[in-house]
Amino acid sequence: MSGCCDHGCSLVRLRERQRGTLQLVFLINAVMFLVIVVAALHAASSALLTDSLDNLGDAFTYALSLYAVSRGPRTKAKVALFKGGLILVAAGLVALQIISRVLEPALPAFDEMGLFSLLALAANSVCLFLLWRHRHEDVNMSSVWECSRNDIATNLSVLVAAGAVWLTGSGWPDILVASGLVVLLLRSAYRVIRAARLELR
Repeated sequence: MSGCCDHGCSLVRLRERQRGTLQLVFLINAVMFLVIVVAALHAASSALLTDSLDNLGDAFTYALSLYAVSRGPRTKAKVALFKGGLILVAAGLVALQIISRVLEPALPAFDEMGLFSLLALAANSVCLFLLWRHRHEDVNMSSVWECSRNDIATNLSVLVAAGAVWLTGSGWPDILVASGLVVLLLRSAYRVIRAARLELR
């Protein structure tokens, strides 16, 4: 009886820890989306826009994960499957933005790109640190971890793009980096969807 109680209590504590972490990273990403999307539109940067949409997708992901924390494995897998779909949608939106930039070239504001990518990198590093201990707990939290890890790669890529725009005086580095990030998003969506489908079998 005591062993059963201990297991139940530890499960409750685990869910509470997950819930607390998810609430915090949700708040960080919701705020960062608003900040970065304004900066991306002002700077005319496709790479920075990718970053902002990534934050929006993460905010949705964390909200869904909060819903799934106290649910069973199948519900968590279904939520993870939906998250994979959101990542695919984000990749599609960025691809459309890239096409628009190719058809109507514009030189992004590299100083704003660099500044806000550094700000986003700091925020996402905090999220990654908070989520580290949850990365192997279940499919719900591992998919959240996947999203957070992608954020760091996105931020670093935008920082590199800003430097390349400054060095070359061309908008092409921004477009190329954004294209690479689309590939990263597609790979991430594939991994999340595959893991979720395996859980649903």
